[in-house]
Amino acid sequence: MQKFPMTAEGLAKLEEELKVLKSEERPAVIRAIAEARAHGDLSENAEYHAAREKQSFIEGRIAELETIIPAAEVIDVSKLSGDQVKFGARVTVVDEETEEEKTYRIVGQHEADMKVNSISISSPLAKALIGKKVGDSVEVPAPGGARAYEITNVAFR
Repeated sequence: MQKFPMTAEGLAKLEEELKVLKSEERPAVIRAIAEARAHGDLSENAEYHAAREKQSFIEGRIAELETIIPAAEVIDVSKLSGDQVKFGARVTVVDEETEEEKTYRIVGQHEADMKVNSISISSPLAKALIGKKVGDSVEVPAPGGARAYEITNVAFR
């Protein structure tokens, strides 16, 4: 079985999502399907088709989470330290071209979320950063050409 590295927070978030899908979303969509069926002719019933599509998505996500959660390998980030970039690190980088500073947290692929600057350990940026230290520069391939970043801080908080 393939193991997925994950933070404890990431695992808790996925477990909560699974709980909500099973206890709230699934029953709600089943009720919506029953209600739409009661309206008669299913071939032209947009509500019925939308509810079935949502049910398909929910069941697919439940199946996906039921595969991921047991295979999660929780890494206790609170016990990590040092000046080298590794899983769980919060890395501050400065774009050498634009001087824009950003902080990213390197997490497992199933908990990555750019809205909160969490990047997957398998992303090109994370791959370039792993093993580097403050002061190092990394070059990351990007669609518009390679980008260069300087590491200004590494933290495990």
